[in-house]
Amino acid sequence: MFRVITVEREFGCGAGGIARELAHRLGWKLWDESLTEEIAKEAHVDRAAVACCEERMDSTFHRLAKTFWRGSYERSMPMADAAPFDADCFVAIGQEVMSRIASTGNCVIVGRGAPYFLRESRDAFHVFLYAPRAEKIRRLRLIGHSDREAEDLVDTVDRDRIEFVKHYFNADWPTRSLYHMMINTAVGDESVITTILDSMSRLEKKPVSV
Repeated sequence: MFRVITVEREFGCGAGGIARELAHRLGWKLWDESLTEEIAKEAHVDRAAVACCEERMDSTFHRLAKTFWRGSYERSMPMADAAPFDADCFVAIGQEVMSRIASTGNCVIVGRGAPYFLRESRDAFHVFLYAPRAEKIRRLRLIGHSDREAEDLVDTVDRDRIEFVKHYFNADWPTRSLYHMMINTAVGDESVITTILDSMSRLEKKPVSV
């Protein structure tokens, strides 16, 4: 039985809202912004330190770590002077926190490398959401980004994710073999949500082959 859903995504495809609705319909806990707070707590840093890390880092891979955080909100985070929090910390603490969350179950985890950290979890259902560039820009404009901001984010965030995953997991992004399904969100949020829930239900009822 599936007890966890991980939602990895292309930036701007609307995955945050879809994950929120999935959690609502299942009565599960959503780990999105709250995951930022949990990892900040585990790292013994203020949430502002994590926000600062998301937007500005000294080294290349420090900068790349922000992509799993910034993308979850699909909005810019405020800058602040704060304690260091780098990519190595993210990977080490993220592994621990997400493993603990997954062991509790009944949760939807958005991004932050969750399908890579939880790739061995048999009760996790992994989804990758994507969309055409024009659709992503349209969605970002709807939540307040200018055309220029939307285009810049769409063109840069996913490129950074590719580098991050290659460096820390020695894998391509997206790693297609990790996911139970990959869905184009241009079909509409309701269609995406229904497809995910129906597919989970069908797989849970499917006899195990030997």
